[in-house]
Amino acid sequence: MSFLNQLKSQAQNLTVEQTQSHSEIEVNTKQTELACTTIWNYMSELCKTLNVLAPNASEFALDKNAVWPPMKLQDFRFDSRKKMLRDQEVVDTISIAWQIVPLAGKPGNGMVEVDFVPALERVEKNLHTGGVKFERKDVVHADKKPRRVIRFEYVTQARGYVTITPDHVNAQIAFRLANTTGFGIKNVVWPAARMQTDLLDELAKLIVAQPSQFVPAVL
Repeated sequence: MSFLNQLKSQAQNLTVEQTQSHSEIEVNTKQTELACTTIWNYMSELCKTLNVLAPNASEFALDKNAVWPPMKLQDFRFDSRKKMLRDQEVVDTISIAWQIVPLAGKPGNGMVEVDFVPALERVEKNLHTGGVKFERKDVVHADKKPRRVIRFEYVTQARGYVTITPDHVNAQIAFRLANTTGFGIKNVVWPAARMQTDLLDELAKLIVAQPSQFVPAVL
């Protein structure tokens, strides 16, 4: 085979691969959009329902010395954004967010003091993750042995959310879960083909602090 024929053969093989790849992407995009429709319908109804129920939240604690009072979830908000992908309008993100407030009464003021690095990092990370309003102060306790600590003064109100981002090329759905089981962020990816009521029920259970299998145990 001449060198030119070798090049032509490579070009033909590449054309076949590109055609197959384009066809696969089209199939994956269609499947992902169907999954997004299922998610949109489920999450929009869930948002309305939870605004009526205002369910109890899981336990929240900035640190072992800063456990919050029993909390509830309220003010659920649903949002969906679109984008253009290969000259086609598709879902960019779907999200649901809510406020985490005391079960009884209004948000109050709290305070925790820490004097070593691991606790300092843990408390500050939890405050930022929860979107908690707080103030950080350096304090020196004039005991027999003067001791410098960091004091965090905060309001017992936080924010939770789930952001859902589809990957149309690979037919996958990524979930970013914030403060669904106490303070913290979890990320999980599911195949678009799994977006059915049974799996979304597990997500709903996770949000309302019920036993759930939505996040694999390995995470």
